[in-house]
Amino acid sequence: MTLDKAGYWQLISGHPDLGKSYGALLDLLYAKDCNFNAGAPVDHCAGREAIVERFWQPLVHAFPDLERRTDILMSGQFKDGDWFASTGYLVGHFENDLYGLKASGRPHFIRYGWFDRVAGDHVVESYVLLDLTRLMIETNQWPLRPQLGESWSPAPATQDGLALNAADPMESGKSLKLVEDMIAGLMSYDQKSLSSMGMKRFWTPQFQWYGPGGIGSARGHADYERAHQGPFLKAFPDRIGGNHKCRIGEGTYVASTGWPSLNATHFGDDWIGLPATGKRITQRIMDFWRREDDMLVENWVFIDMVDLISQFGIDLLPDHKRETK
Repeated sequence: MTLDKAGYWQLISGHPDLGKSYGALLDLLYAKDCNFNAGAPVDHCAGREAIVERFWQPLVHAFPDLERRTDILMSGQFKDGDWFASTGYLVGHFENDLYGLKASGRPHFIRYGWFDRVAGDHVVESYVLLDLTRLMIETNQWPLRPQLGESWSPAPATQDGLALNAADPMESGKSLKLVEDMIAGLMSYDQKSLSSMGMKRFWTPQFQWYGPGGIGSARGHADYERAHQGPFLKAFPDRIGGNHKCRIGEGTYVASTGWPSLNATHFGDDWIGLPATGKRITQRIMDFWRREDDMLVENWVFIDMVDLISQFGIDLLPDHKRETK
């Protein structure tokens, strides 16, 4: 029998102090041959032992009192796979260095985006992004230009992201179609005018966009275009999307990931303070959206900034040896 949403929620939330119980939790949660895809510098882990050694052990060593706080939890099917998607924060005191980042000794909230595919009663495939660049900013270890956006990324305004009951399929389908129509509009960019994408058809005037560290968050169309969309499309005007591993809608929420999420050429100067490299790059992205009526009102966005910037020849974690397989 496939793990249901209530059972999955019990597994990921039943051990609030991960630092003391994560080993037992992982034995219950992951299949032995789980295919685990994380952001840089962890990247791909093949099997439960590698997941523990390369992802969880360094994280729990750095944050011994690690706690998981979930703001949104979704479930759904994509290409005959059963998926759970969640976002929120990992919380704890930064007591020991992590991936070459120097410990602060202070508590921090690390944003996460998390997708798990289950088969039977175990997770068999995962996609995980931690907002390490925001942690760099909080600990004064961000080496590039200050972000153009703000630093906030709250829970949904409606505080209903953790509903465990079944959602109305009609509402779920409506949310998914709105997001897919919006994405089609994004891909119609004429490389001249932001208005060519017609985004005002899909977003409320004062929508909230919560971006990764290094970019930041924005409110409303003008602020979003200033802080992210304008600079981003100047830098990557020929972007092409695809390779989605999961895109699900549940109630008024939608979640999507899979990478490389975008392929593009780094043409434009001054994105996060960096000159154009002319290199062809890929991006790892996760999105969570919330709909009200016929419009999108909130969007939580994760970009693997460490991996992306490494493709420009800049290592944000110079004291950490990145293992690639």
